[in-house]
Amino acid sequence: MARNVAIKWTKKLTADQVEHLIRAEKDIQKALTLFDSATAEYSNGFRHDQKTFGLMISRLISANQFRPAEDILHRMHDEDCDITEDVFLTICRAYGRVHKPLDAVRIFKKMSELKCNVSEKSYITVLAILVAENQLKMAMRFYRYMRGMGIQASVVSLNVLIKALCMNKGTLDNALKIFREMPNRGCPPDSYTYGTLISGLFKYQRIDEANDLFKEMEKNCCSPSVVTYTSLINCLCQSGKLDEALEMFKAMASNGVKPNVFTYSVLMDGLCKSGCSSQALSLLDLMIRSRLSPNMITYSTLIGGLCKEGKLMEAVELFDRMKLQGLKPDAGLYWKIIGGFCEKGKFQEAANFLDEMILGGVSPNRLTWNLLVKSHNAVAQGLCIEGDVKRPFHLYLSMRTRGISIEPITYSKLIKCFCDKGDRLKVCRIVDDMAADGCVPVEDSWKEILLRFWNGREVFDTAELLKVLDLRP
Repeated sequence: MARNVAIKWTKKLTADQVEHLIRAEKDIQKALTLFDSATAEYSNGFRHDQKTFGLMISRLISANQFRPAEDILHRMHDEDCDITEDVFLTICRAYGRVHKPLDAVRIFKKMSELKCNVSEKSYITVLAILVAENQLKMAMRFYRYMRGMGIQASVVSLNVLIKALCMNKGTLDNALKIFREMPNRGCPPDSYTYGTLISGLFKYQRIDEANDLFKEMEKNCCSPSVVTYTSLINCLCQSGKLDEALEMFKAMASNGVKPNVFTYSVLMDGLCKSGCSSQALSLLDLMIRSRLSPNMITYSTLIGGLCKEGKLMEAVELFDRMKLQGLKPDAGLYWKIIGGFCEKGKFQEAANFLDEMILGGVSPNRLTWNLLVKSHNAVAQGLCIEGDVKRPFHLYLSMRTRGISIEPITYSKLIKCFCDKGDRLKVCRIVDDMAADGCVPVEDSWKEILLRFWNGREVFDTAELLKVLDLRP
């Protein structure tokens, strides 16, 4: 792990100096160089301590550099530096963040190997990671293991267990059973317990039981948190109970619980899906008056709802407002605007937003790539229907250059458009490209080509065109 470094340290190098420099260095590789350079000063009496070791591990895992982080963990043990439980849990949580629960369990097992005391906190942390990653069978085995190791049930551990049981319809009743037994175990349920169960009941359409549990929660002087209210509002919206969701939103204010950005967003989503985008916009104004800043989810929800209802001007105004706030739209949000204009037959406007997206350098990810393909094809087809010639051809060339798949119907629309305009060269170019891609024009496209160019000199050119695919009229 050592690197060739040339850093001149003061004669009395201290751990506090090294910690300060590593913390100040933004570049992870340079920070690691500083750490290794300090290690070279061991001959002068310097030693890394828990602070410098722990900080370097934290910096590495923040950059998803897990192997070097684990190397430093072993160095701590080799140098007889006490490794605290929190260092191990930092690495476990980082593995959970990148969806590697098995590695989190592996690090947990290292705690005993490297002579670190394992407390209840460590067991609960690993259990929560397994549940969050939907490793439910392993989570149940781990829970039994921790009980076998003498870890007593607590409100926190039972809450994690109940969350796991609420994730499946078949085990929801088991979650309720544990919930009812909690007071007898000396573990009175808290707002998180109630919120988890209520969400589970709503998820599996046990609405009456969820409402009864919410009333019981208030009766037992267990105040619902903003997370509980938000979860309930979301479940009511998804169940189509919009009026009840709005009443629940009002009840929050009455009980002194302030809605957060997520509360507003889930309620706006419910309103937009029910065709009430104007009411959702009113909520946006209320949200801003409450000094909450809308995020990308908020804007995407509202813009999608407005486009769905054909309120394109309001959607564009909100889109511009979002950009002024400093938020950068992604490919998915552009598709909502582009798709809205396509639905209204306003393909030139749709093409303008497509150009803006390309010039803005908006890059799709794995999830939005299909939307990018869909938007390009929809705009190209629409421009052909409008009888435009230059713009759909330029878009077609752009699609090919950028590796965006061209749908068969898009090819057909382009061929028809250029046949109608008598542009034989563009038709030839498209048919050539289709042949290169192994795509055969449909029968209607061939008829279109023959009907448009079946005269005089063009008969010969048409025959040559057909030879591209070794076909004869």
